[in-house]
Amino acid sequence: MTSMQAIIERTLAGMGYELVDIERAQNGLLRVYIDAPAGISLDDCEKVSRQLSHVLAVEDIDYARLEVSSPGLDRPLKKPADFERFVGAEVSLRLRRALGGRRNFEGVLTFEGDGRYGLELIERQPEAGRRSGAKGRKAGSKAGAKRAPVKAARLPQGPRDADVGDPAATVRKLVFVLDEIERARLVPKPMFQERRK
Repeated sequence: MTSMQAIIERTLAGMGYELVDIERAQNGLLRVYIDAPAGISLDDCEKVSRQLSHVLAVEDIDYARLEVSSPGLDRPLKKPADFERFVGAEVSLRLRRALGGRRNFEGVLTFEGDGRYGLELIERQPEAGRRSGAKGRKAGSKAGAKRAPVKAARLPQGPRDADVGDPAATVRKLVFVLDEIERARLVPKPMFQERRK
């Protein structure tokens, strides 16, 4: 798969696109996810599909059907360039090893230098006078639940957290290197929500 990935990556780079991911599915389906700074349109997918069909035939890459699409709103982050490009965005990630009893985290992505990245985790404090079993809300419902705080435990060479203080919320930072991440994705932000007035 590495040689096929290199061929696809090289072809896309020559066309001004970025390879996000490749999937091989049942019945010989080959899925290629592409991106570009301006986003991806249907025309982009069609253009890339035509070019890749030609290149893969020339390179004798075996597949039955090719599908090209954008990575979607929850775009995966895999390479260092992905993490650098989306600094400041909200990201959900899953650690390979648990930290403070948790492996899944959400927060704002930061760049820490020397191959390290950070995730500013915001833990909302419960509002005064509200109880989890208050009228109109079921006890144990998602709206009334409070996430467990990140503990100060550390993984060897690994993710660690530090308080960065805020009166309205407890903000902690998880610092990590990419080898410690099982998977990472952008938190979807639908565009139509921003247009409402």
